[in-house]
Amino acid sequence: MKKRTSWGHLSFAKIIAGLMEFFGVRMLVGLILAAGALIFFGWLASEIFEGETKIFDEAVRAAAMQTASPRLTQLMVFFSFIGSVIFLFPLGIVAVIIFLRLKWKRAAVLFALTMAGEIVLDLTLKGFFRRPRPEALYGYALPLSFSFPSGHALGSFCFYGILAWLVAARLKNPAGKTLVWVLASALILSIGFSRIYLGVHYPSDVIGGYAAALVWTVTIALGDFFFNRRNLKNN
Repeated sequence: MKKRTSWGHLSFAKIIAGLMEFFGVRMLVGLILAAGALIFFGWLASEIFEGETKIFDEAVRAAAMQTASPRLTQLMVFFSFIGSVIFLFPLGIVAVIIFLRLKWKRAAVLFALTMAGEIVLDLTLKGFFRRPRPEALYGYALPLSFSFPSGHALGSFCFYGILAWLVAARLKNPAGKTLVWVLASALILSIGFSRIYLGVHYPSDVIGGYAAALVWTVTIALGDFFFNRRNLKNN
């Protein structure tokens, strides 16, 4: 009879090697990222409501105000718009139609699932934490919803992040893959900064939105990656 190996007698290196063999490097990194983001989000939420992020929030807001100019304000209003539901919803419909025309049926389903989950996350988290918003700047209209986490940060990360994953994973050109990720990252960061610049969110709201989105987006991306890997093995 084969003797069973006890985990207690395995070295840390052997455990990691075993996990990498079972999940694959990319899946394991993704799992670690998702778990880390989830833990970070919980820690950040507790810090916010204990008042521990106040100095950080005010310092970053003040630094953002130092960069203010009429032209930059117009640009930030634009970036804020392309991270809004009014813009992302019709663009999402276009993306699904394009995926279906390209016969990327699984990509269309995963994209729609990601955005549906993002809406649920946004409404649930805002309703649970109920953090009041800061005072808006430059005459920008203050939204009626709660502040934490930033819906624009959460929505743009999920939207452009999963879009980049689904498109880049199906491209064969390395330069094309890199370009897709660079554009998506630039959009996500610009949209997040626009919400801080316009004064409608605290920096910690934006960071919290990114963390929540990372958990959800990586979960979907891992599902897509696992499905692809299983199909390759079966073939």
